[in-house]
Amino acid sequence: MADDATRPMTDSPAIATPDLAYGFSVVVPAFNEGLAVGDVVRRIIETMTSTGHPFEVIVVDDGSSDETARGARDGGAMVISHPQNAGYGAALKTGITRARYDHIVITDADGTYPIDRIPDLIVHSDRFDMVVGARTGANYRESWFKEPARIILGAMVEWVTGTSIPDVNSGLRVFRTALARQYFHVISQGYSFTTTITLAALSNGYFVKYLPIEYHRRVGSSKVRLARDIPRTTQIVLQACVYYNPIKLFLTFAVGTAILAILAWGLWLAIGTTVIGVLAALLSVSVIHFVAIGMLADLIRVRNVPRGPTLTSQGTMPAPRD
Repeated sequence: MADDATRPMTDSPAIATPDLAYGFSVVVPAFNEGLAVGDVVRRIIETMTSTGHPFEVIVVDDGSSDETARGARDGGAMVISHPQNAGYGAALKTGITRARYDHIVITDADGTYPIDRIPDLIVHSDRFDMVVGARTGANYRESWFKEPARIILGAMVEWVTGTSIPDVNSGLRVFRTALARQYFHVISQGYSFTTTITLAALSNGYFVKYLPIEYHRRVGSSKVRLARDIPRTTQIVLQACVYYNPIKLFLTFAVGTAILAILAWGLWLAIGTTVIGVLAALLSVSVIHFVAIGMLADLIRVRNVPRGPTLTSQGTMPAPRD
């Protein structure tokens, strides 16, 4: 492993966290991944050793009922075990809280992400606050149902942040430990962890880079349940919009309501019924209300939402559960 003196200089606005040494803490959440986790850990150790950077590998066994913990430990990882399943995001937060280095690498325990691409992401971590492996290949878009859901979710997040995002919820990424800890209270406890940390980073002026990676077929069965997870993710994205960019959301409502009000007034002028006139008046008042609520919410956001790279939290805080 490389000495701390090899730490690169950075132009990033993120502030270094003095209690963390330079290096990379690889955090792997695992739930019933006994078939694959040992091999994944060994490949991580081999790959990270080749980089020359200080590193550690932390596997968080999220209440598995198989040999996940033993496999990870035999592979050479430090293992932290949850007594019961708490969620993908909760497992990542546990590992990030225990991390001793100033950069986090996350990947999955099922073999879907190309471990050998981690050094390519690390190369850019001195200039970017987050580097994401954007998934490509047939295994990424394997379901007729998943693809439209990804497109809609991606469009929603891009709308909130005003940024083009190649892959909003990739599970292979490198980011600053301070960034994640600062936004623990708004980062999801479940599968939307990656989506919400992306929202937090892009909504608060952090630098994010995307590199294309080949996505592999997983070992074992998927833990994602689309009928359950997609509605929850959509809810969390909308909550994030209210949290990070409320004026954009409420102004959109205001514009839509204003169009309806104009149509209602036109209809009232043409027909002249009292009911339509009352409806037009109510819609007009609603426009004012939406604008006022948006401005008030944005003022609250400016006063309360953490902005910039100041580390405010070291522990796991209440967060959206999905």
